[in-house]
Amino acid sequence: MARYNGPKGKLARRFGMNVFEAPKYDRLLARRSKPPGQHGDKQFHKKQSDYSLQLQEKQKVRFMYGLQEKQFRRTFDLAAKQKGITGDNLLILLERRLDNVVFRAGFAHTRMQARQMVNHGHLLVNNRRVDIPSSRIKAGDIVSIADKSKSKKMAAGIIEDNPVFHYPEWLTVEKEKQSFTVTRLPLRDDVTKDINEHLIVEFYSK
Repeated sequence: MARYNGPKGKLARRFGMNVFEAPKYDRLLARRSKPPGQHGDKQFHKKQSDYSLQLQEKQKVRFMYGLQEKQFRRTFDLAAKQKGITGDNLLILLERRLDNVVFRAGFAHTRMQARQMVNHGHLLVNNRRVDIPSSRIKAGDIVSIADKSKSKKMAAGIIEDNPVFHYPEWLTVEKEKQSFTVTRLPLRDDVTKDINEHLIVEFYSK
């Protein structure tokens, strides 16, 4: 399945959630919370089937992390093979993606921007250049922006734009050094409660 390139506002309204975690979509949802389309009101109140609810939840999380279906399914399959609760494992694996962690640290406005920074080789993990957005961080990893990177100036501007950015508890961010340390791996409780991962497990278990 191709990556979605349409209006992101429509997706936020469809899911009733700011899946891109950008302030402008919070404002949009405050004004227009109902799903888009001519019959938005009817769709908003229409009872959905179990399959429809499961599909919507899967799509919501997939779009949230900006993954194509094959990537998302591979992540789910890996989560299912791990010990523990599959739904929790899935969200933790998604949170551990390098592009997501760069976004969580406040070094990019969006996950897409963070992905581009990684793709272009602007990020170092433990002083080694990593250009694979799906790379998963580990506890103790130190992520920084390469000294000769064009992203240093861009990241400085983003950090300055977000003086009260709320970092997750599992990251220690050093703004001046443009680096952060993964102090521990994320837990399920570190991820938004607006996700029902059990529906995703049910969707793929059919």
